[in-house]
Amino acid sequence: MSTEDPLPQLRAFVDERDWAQFHTPANLAKSISIEAAELLELFQWSEDADEAKVREELADVLTYCFLLADRIGAEPGQLILDKLSLTRAKYPAEKARGRSDKYDRL
Repeated sequence: MSTEDPLPQLRAFVDERDWAQFHTPANLAKSISIEAAELLELFQWSEDADEAKVREELADVLTYCFLLADRIGAEPGQLILDKLSLTRAKYPAEKARGRSDKYDRL
């Protein structure tokens, strides 16, 4: 697993093309949704999507997620850890293990 932070390269890529002007939070959120739909489309008719294409679409989703986090001044890893803490409280392991029920049904 790579530990290299992709943000500096993403920022440079965007700056080289003067695209930051288009990267409003709303536009980035829309792009996340669009790219997520493209990822989902790979599984539309079969569970056996081409792994290379899945990786490519997932990279697009993650790219826009990182750009949105950066735009709002958030650190992506910290966002995940903060949400994980909240989710741990909603889904205690002793109640949720092996179950897919919503937290209010555990």
